[in-house]
Amino acid sequence: MPNKALFRSFGRLTVAAFVVLLAGCAGGPVGTWPGDAQSTQTEQALPVRIGYACCNLHYSGDWISDSNYTQLSFIPVGTPITVKKIDRYRYRAYVDVAGRPMRMGLDYGRGQETTEQWVNKVVVLDDPRTRLATFPPLIREAIWLGRVMRGMTREQVIMAAGYPQSDETPWLDVLYWRYWWASSGPYYVYWSRNKEVTRIEGSPEILSQVTYRGE
Repeated sequence: MPNKALFRSFGRLTVAAFVVLLAGCAGGPVGTWPGDAQSTQTEQALPVRIGYACCNLHYSGDWISDSNYTQLSFIPVGTPITVKKIDRYRYRAYVDVAGRPMRMGLDYGRGQETTEQWVNKVVVLDDPRTRLATFPPLIREAIWLGRVMRGMTREQVIMAAGYPQSDETPWLDVLYWRYWWASSGPYYVYWSRNKEVTRIEGSPEILSQVTYRGE
């Protein structure tokens, strides 16, 4: 009996020592070896961008799209915008527009520019209202109404109507820009060699809504 008790005690001590030895060799969580780096893929948060609406940005609900359909209500040029987060995989950004939470989405120009490039294009660092104040009164009024007119420069048309979709107008140095009143209602702004608006084409119904005739 004493020998059996001795062997049982020795067996327990041997198992305990073996467990301690394994724990010391492991040096970390199960499945890792000493010196192994814990590798996790984490995406660095993009810096917050604080700026202003480059132009009149049309929206539906809380959604601002690069389509910028003219028939929708718009956020006026120069409105303060804070970019809180850019989700490059879902082609959208989360922003505060004058304190109101909204989303911006690159719906059409994904093959021409990244979401960050588009957001940085429409949320500018300098307040465009400073430039707007230097324009002639008729031009200023047209921009505040979100309408375009003959004689406008590219800068002024962008302030009034925003950028054309980059999937249709990937370069701005072209004969005309195509805009959309709605998903099935295009209109066209034509440029002179001096880069001023020479004419605006579209259906009579659309032209009555997008052009300014105060001259």
